[in-house]
Amino acid sequence: MTYQIIDGVRVWGVPDPGALSQAKTCAEHGNVVQALLMADHHKGYSQPIGGVVAYEGQISPSGVGYDIACGNKVVRTNLLAADIKPILPAVMDQIARKISFGVGRVNSEKADHELFDDPDWSVYASIGKQEHDKLKALARDQLGTVGSGNHYVDLFEEPETGRLWIGNHFGSRGFGHKTASGFLNLAAGRDFLANAPGEKMDQPPVLLDLDSELGDMYYRAMKLAGRYAYAGRDYVIAQVLSLLSASADFEVHNHHNYAWKETHAGRTAIVVRKGATPSAPGQLGFIGGSMGDISVIVRGKDTDENRDSFYSTVHGAGRIMSRTQAAGKMNWKTRKRSGGQITSEQMKQAIRDFGVELRGAGTDESPFVYRKLQEVLDAHADTIEVLHVLRPIGVCMAGADEFDPYKD
Repeated sequence: MTYQIIDGVRVWGVPDPGALSQAKTCAEHGNVVQALLMADHHKGYSQPIGGVVAYEGQISPSGVGYDIACGNKVVRTNLLAADIKPILPAVMDQIARKISFGVGRVNSEKADHELFDDPDWSVYASIGKQEHDKLKALARDQLGTVGSGNHYVDLFEEPETGRLWIGNHFGSRGFGHKTASGFLNLAAGRDFLANAPGEKMDQPPVLLDLDSELGDMYYRAMKLAGRYAYAGRDYVIAQVLSLLSASADFEVHNHHNYAWKETHAGRTAIVVRKGATPSAPGQLGFIGGSMGDISVIVRGKDTDENRDSFYSTVHGAGRIMSRTQAAGKMNWKTRKRSGGQITSEQMKQAIRDFGVELRGAGTDESPFVYRKLQEVLDAHADTIEVLHVLRPIGVCMAGADEFDPYKD
């Protein structure tokens, strides 16, 4: 086995003390079946990023986190990357103009969807008309927007075949964030739309019994946010395919901030994955590296170690430097940063050297702040196999200093 067991937590890769401490705290609260850390783990809010906790009969809104159903979609197009490279700067300009990054919309297109007739909107109606109307309006307004933080739209080349791929990474946007904060408020006895007090990163997980009224409501709301995230990623991929006059013949689509009902060793468990990709035998997943690194399509193996991982693997390379460490502290009055360890010149040079056409992004998303993806994949070699290796040729993200209250 390539993992360690540290105080009962199964740990892949090099243990990070802060994330391990959070995982141990999670393991000590509630009906925990097993706590695990994937090789890309680092500190998060309550449950670490790259952390997996399996519960019996319970679900954790803090474990799923604020970006409910954050995930990836990638498609293989009928084009060759060589067809696009001569016009790549113009294509990336079009993507930056067409797709909405950050908080607002760059266009007036509102994406209507059958999702807005979903019966699970009744969860919000049962909380209150104001809550229902506010969240549904926000969801309508933001469907098909990407947001900021580490969320992106990328063009990839598969070196082995020359094929052009399109990928994206984002979740349920402000709708998911307000859903998470709303249920955390309700669990603490506050109003759904109340301003929550500042919460400590290392606080114990918030747990709800799945057979309780609040637990059932959260589970239904989380699944609705999951369907919303899928719809948004589908919409954005369709926009980029249309821009390229391309079609897709293969796709991979998965969440990595979510809770699933699964059976492990004959027991039904609620598996809460925060920054972790499901990897059941035969299941496909898309794992993104940094803008200066590979991304991969993987498939879960039927092995003892994959069973021990509760069929979970990494969701990315994993941060090794915080946003503030990399970019410095932002003064929103002057809109200037100070104290960052990575300069924009360093970042631009690294991206040029890797052959990427970049739009947007700040030094807090530069390749220097992430591990190399291959390192964390190697730690899971007995649980997943790599089917396709992709190199980014175009990366589009929100601007460097975009203010976004839902920023990852």
